[in-house]
Amino acid sequence: LIQLVLGELSSSDRTKIISLITMDVHSRDVIDRLVSQKTEGPSAFAWQQQLRFEWEQSTLDVNVKICDFACKYFYEWVGNTGRLVITPLTDRCYITLTMGLKLFLGGAPAGPAGTGKTETTKDLARALAIPCYVFNCSDQMNFESIGDIFRGLAQTGAWGCFDEFNRIPIEVLSVVATQVKTIL
Repeated sequence: LIQLVLGELSSSDRTKIISLITMDVHSRDVIDRLVSQKTEGPSAFAWQQQLRFEWEQSTLDVNVKICDFACKYFYEWVGNTGRLVITPLTDRCYITLTMGLKLFLGGAPAGPAGTGKTETTKDLARALAIPCYVFNCSDQMNFESIGDIFRGLAQTGAWGCFDEFNRIPIEVLSVVATQVKTIL
């Protein structure tokens, strides 16, 4: 694969191969960690915490699992995009977000600007094949515009990622909290 990347490739082929390399490196690191920790089977947490895709022959479907979370693969084409480099912190974020989904809650990654919160959420959505729309919030947003966004997300089953949510005025956030409570 490395030799292919070094050669002449179209932009889309280069993106595909780099994504394969990224996933392969992560898989290699996971296997090394499982071996070094002497993981003793599929019920061990070291294995359970990995995002896994399992083919179910009886239904001809793919199940996605991580810890106690399980869902069907959504088969939504999200394009030929690059993959995020998966670190142990990314794995922990995946666990937290999927546990929130299992409990019918949302997720709100917090941290300093530029640390990958939005990209991690988008990458998890890509892994599950769910569309994820990013909205850059501003003080110009009102409860009607946010309500329209929620309606669209609820109708399509897509994820919404609200960047700079803290810029929305507190009066609007009060109404938004009621809207979110109604949806969840």
